[in-house]
Amino acid sequence: MLGRSLSLASAQRSACARHVRALTSQASSSSSSTPSNPPSSSTPSSSSSSSQPPSKRPASPQQTWLTKTIRQSPVAKSAFIALAGLLGYGSTKQYAGRRAFNMYSELCVPRADDEAAFWKKECHLPPTFQSWFTVTNLHVWLLTVRLRALPAPHGQNYVQGLIDHFFIDIEDRVRAVLQPVSPGSLAPPQNLAPYTSRSDFYRIANAMSKKNAKGRTPESLVTRQMKIFKEQWAGMGMSFDLGLVRSDAELAAAIWRNLLGARGARGIAYPDPDGASADPRAHFRRAVNIAGGSVEKLSRLEKNRGALEAEERRDDGSGVHDFPPAEADKYVAYPETMATVVEYVRRELVRLERVPDELIMGKGVIGTEGHNLEALRFGPVKDADGRVAALNAGTVAAVSGRIDG
Repeated sequence: MLGRSLSLASAQRSACARHVRALTSQASSSSSSTPSNPPSSSTPSSSSSSSQPPSKRPASPQQTWLTKTIRQSPVAKSAFIALAGLLGYGSTKQYAGRRAFNMYSELCVPRADDEAAFWKKECHLPPTFQSWFTVTNLHVWLLTVRLRALPAPHGQNYVQGLIDHFFIDIEDRVRAVLQPVSPGSLAPPQNLAPYTSRSDFYRIANAMSKKNAKGRTPESLVTRQMKIFKEQWAGMGMSFDLGLVRSDAELAAAIWRNLLGARGARGIAYPDPDGASADPRAHFRRAVNIAGGSVEKLSRLEKNRGALEAEERRDDGSGVHDFPPAEADKYVAYPETMATVVEYVRRELVRLERVPDELIMGKGVIGTEGHNLEALRFGPVKDADGRVAALNAGTVAAVSGRIDG
């Protein structure tokens, strides 16, 4: 009897938590449906994503009958919020976790799509889930740096909540990529909805190829992928932390390794001066992260001489590899690309530092978890008034002066 009561209470708490998150996230979406410009003193350049049409945001998942009832009836909503408070969902830690979810879903998740032109065309990131993870991880780290500065225990609560929601979303997306669910699935719509929102930055290759897909993935495969992403998250965070406190050069190196795929680490392959057409596969090379767990049979690479070079020349389908000789000119823009991202990171961290702690932590009242997030919203990567743009303008002026002279 006691076990049955505990199970019932646990189920009620779980249902309550799900509907509290649904109410707060939907309230946030409705309040931020017309986002304003980020609080920045600069104006985005014409080449930034701000000049592009806004990215298509997917429709909100279908609401359950309980959510509809609560949202339509003020009396039911007040009673539900009171019940949630009695169950502990009004505590500081629980509130921080729910507000962290709104921060992640509203601020971090859309960044890959919002700046897709920059990440794909200038950073040459392929439209894969790995690229989406890398870009999202960068913005999770930016928020983490600011949240760590909150007074105890709020800083720890918010950072933990942000990371928890990040990896829950990653696991949800990994399962969707490895084994997509058929549109004809009999599961309830709310069970098929993504944890946050869908992204157009990457596509699921076999989403429509299996008519009877059950949407189930081998747990061993999911566990292995999650381990890889966890190690990438930790490695990228530590390298960016080091670059943050050391120098812009160290930060640019971290960007080159983590965002740009460490292209050109073993040298740049140039076109044949005689004009002979070389086979691009002869110069194929990709960076291999041995410590990151992304290479199968690691012991084989460590024991066999030449195995690492062979692994570097194996195409893993990620799309991130050294440029072939015919595209060697793409390396010319790499220093400017790294400088642009370094400037973006520094600028956003300074802006976030100026946001008061009280605004970041919110009001602490159930139903306000998604309020006042506009002050935290990230600006464009490229800045028309930034130092990189100024240096480019100065270079163009200098070249023009030499030509006119």
